[in-house]
Amino acid sequence: MPELPEVETTVRGLARFLEGERIARVSLNRLDLRRPFPSDLVQSLTGARVTTLGRRAKYGLIHTDREQTMVFHLGMSGRWRIEPEAPDRHDHLVLETGSGHVLALNDARRFGSVDLVSTPGLDAWGPFAALGPEPLGDALTAAHLRSAFAGRTAPVKQLLLDQAIVAGLGNIYVCEALFRSGIRPDKPGGRVSRPALERLVPAIKEVLAESIAAGGSTIKDYAQPNGELGYFAASWRVYGREGDACSCGAPVLRFVQGGRSTFWCRKCQK
Repeated sequence: MPELPEVETTVRGLARFLEGERIARVSLNRLDLRRPFPSDLVQSLTGARVTTLGRRAKYGLIHTDREQTMVFHLGMSGRWRIEPEAPDRHDHLVLETGSGHVLALNDARRFGSVDLVSTPGLDAWGPFAALGPEPLGDALTAAHLRSAFAGRTAPVKQLLLDQAIVAGLGNIYVCEALFRSGIRPDKPGGRVSRPALERLVPAIKEVLAESIAAGGSTIKDYAQPNGELGYFAASWRVYGREGDACSCGAPVLRFVQGGRSTFWCRKCQK
């Protein structure tokens, strides 16, 4: 599933072709993805000018001058294609701009979603209302995590995946950040020390920033809007590396937490 770096990379790629442009045509090639497209999507976007693009957690935001925002989620296999050479049967939503740019939302497994939300009401919109702070923003601090983890017996990894504690973190980058900060993924959140949290916050920010710079991580379906893959997978230190040697020489281990694979080093993470 595309995580925060992949969505951020996607938004930055789309901005080059959409920001400041008027949407001349909107085409829907099916009625739904994970759920139906908004009934007024075509009418609301046709003729609207895109003012800015943004991201909240794992959602991409396309803001228009009609005080409406198209909110998209890439689900498991979604990606945007810019100036596609030929139509694809999985291009379910196509935007054409006044300048002639064509952008297609492609989603083979159709677990993604598209919503149309009032821009002034975005923060209060259901999926956003309970989100925690953005991990790349100033609101994510060791003090915030210490407060959120206080008294909690749930594993620290599971707590970091809770979107109400930190918005946008996913399995890959939590595994990598916990490794970099030397914290066992199964350690109860309430027992993570202040010094460890002081290491964890910059580790989260660093691994996300490095992944964005590399275009994200391609595992199977994800590609950047320009068609390039995400190359951060080559820099994974533990994720997906079960049995490989850690930098310390010990083997990278794997176990399952909450239905997801967790990768870690018994020697480096305490």
